[in-house]
Amino acid sequence: MHRTIFDTPVVSTLLRAGSVAFLHFTGWTVEGRLPPGTAKCVLIAAPHTSNWDLPYTLMVAFSLRLHIYWMGKQSLFNPPFRGLMMWLGGIPVNREKSTGFVLASVAAIKAATDGLQLVVPPEGTRGRTRHWKTGFYHIALGAEVPIVMAYMDYDRKVSGLGPVFTPTGDIERDMASIKSFYAPFKGRNARLFDPE
Repeated sequence: MHRTIFDTPVVSTLLRAGSVAFLHFTGWTVEGRLPPGTAKCVLIAAPHTSNWDLPYTLMVAFSLRLHIYWMGKQSLFNPPFRGLMMWLGGIPVNREKSTGFVLASVAAIKAATDGLQLVVPPEGTRGRTRHWKTGFYHIALGAEVPIVMAYMDYDRKVSGLGPVFTPTGDIERDMASIKSFYAPFKGRNARLFDPE
């Protein structure tokens, strides 16, 4: 994986302090921490209903001392922003065609020598959708890493890391369990989030 802002010691230390202060003064609470044995994992990013999710996700990641990479639509990485988005931990995804992204993500997680948390929004879009994409599930299953259920509840101004979920291979049952965890949370545009 490419180097990111999380690999830049002085900058990341300053941004962590700034993130903690900003979240505190704007009334946000950050809960949980990365459990032992989950330095390599897939983080579900839900609900995802707004462009504001990215800056808040980065601030929460700094607050929790995570080393995240996140998936974003290809257009976010068009010039002149590509370098910045990559430095922020972004990985461009072309949603129009299958590009072997799941297999590449599995290989990258397995090859990582340090911690690597891959943030994946299961809705695949900020718009309303009833069907979650299952790429995050197949990445975790293939890389043999746990899924950590991260959340951002704009209604209560609470974000953090929830329980660890180990995929069983029974995708229908597992997805039902995962979605039930997210049912109470409200995205910034709550009407766009459908965990059913």
